[in-house]
Amino acid sequence: MFRYKNITLAAPTTTVVKTGIGDFHGITVNKAAATGVITIYDGIDATGTIIGTITMPATLLANQVFIPYDVSFVKGLTIVTATAAQDLTVSYR
Repeated sequence: MFRYKNITLAAPTTTVVKTGIGDFHGITVNKAAATGVITIYDGIDATGTIIGTITMPATLLANQVFIPYDVSFVKGLTIVTATAAQDLTVSYR
């Protein structure tokens, strides 16, 4: 069973989803924003190891999409949004 965190704050924003060891299932982009950037870190801030970076295209192909990762993290899970505000749901445990 996964937990979730919804992120809807204006960009740029840094959200610590979880501290310590865990599993990152994926991100659901509920409302995409053109050229929006989402960076996922294994860490408690934006200086940890980058798990991945998602950049939305200038012309959106879909408004809602689930992006699976299914990876473990050690230090924590932090999500940074840049360029544009987006509505995201992060699935983790």
